[in-house]
Amino acid sequence: MSSDSQHTAPERRDVLPAMWRGFRMRCPHCGEGKLFRGFLKSVDQCERCGETYSHHRADDLPPYLTVFIVGHIVVALFMGAETWGDLSLAAHLAIWIPVTLILSLVLLQPLKGATIGLQWAIRMHGFGGAPAEADH
Repeated sequence: MSSDSQHTAPERRDVLPAMWRGFRMRCPHCGEGKLFRGFLKSVDQCERCGETYSHHRADDLPPYLTVFIVGHIVVALFMGAETWGDLSLAAHLAIWIPVTLILSLVLLQPLKGATIGLQWAIRMHGFGGAPAEADH
């Protein structure tokens, strides 16, 4: 019997629950351990289940998603404010700059966690047992 016929399929990893756990800044594998040790610095390994995260590569996707989401929210609210009232330029600056900064800071870490969860679920960048370099 060849070694290929004895190979078992890897365990199934559901994408949405893994992304949701990551979005909540928890380990995508167990949902218990913390995913971050700093604002955007992920832990090297889950404190609960031991899953390794040192090799993940979220790169530019979380900031891109943050800009995309925040931009759509702020532009829609700005346009709505322009329709409903007549605010001065100073009022617009006083409203939309803080809203943009706060939304960006609130969303960036959860979106990075969701990205790590996605990578873990679909076995990208070393999460599937193969070296991270195998993805390239």
